[in-house]
Amino acid sequence: MYMSDDNKPIGWWLKEVDRLLEESFEQVLADDGLTRRQWQALNAAAGRETVAEALSPFLSGVEELVAVTNPLVERGWLTGETLTADGERALEALSAKVQAQRRRVAAGISDSEYLATVGVLRRMAANLA
Repeated sequence: MYMSDDNKPIGWWLKEVDRLLEESFEQVLADDGLTRRQWQALNAAAGRETVAEALSPFLSGVEELVAVTNPLVERGWLTGETLTADGERALEALSAKVQAQRRRVAAGISDSEYLATVGVLRRMAANLA
């Protein structure tokens, strides 16, 4: 099995990238008084999955979900699982920031490299499930 010259296995890089992604997205969203999970909740409310389904890999129960969504309800951005008009506007503005950060994260990586990496990680996850 191939290991890079710095001798760090894929698990180390996965943890490092995860840590850096969390940190960088928290910084991007902090100016708007949001956490990454709150951003994910807003984004999920605009999609097909429920907020609970979309956040299930990151939260350990209903109490954590409520802690994420209640501030969004208090801001008038969510009603239950539904985005309000203010929530839709906020999501649109935040999406621009998130997309810019995603472009920064993927700078210098071709579409084919990105897709290959995701494909490999998907297969590794399936091997472990």
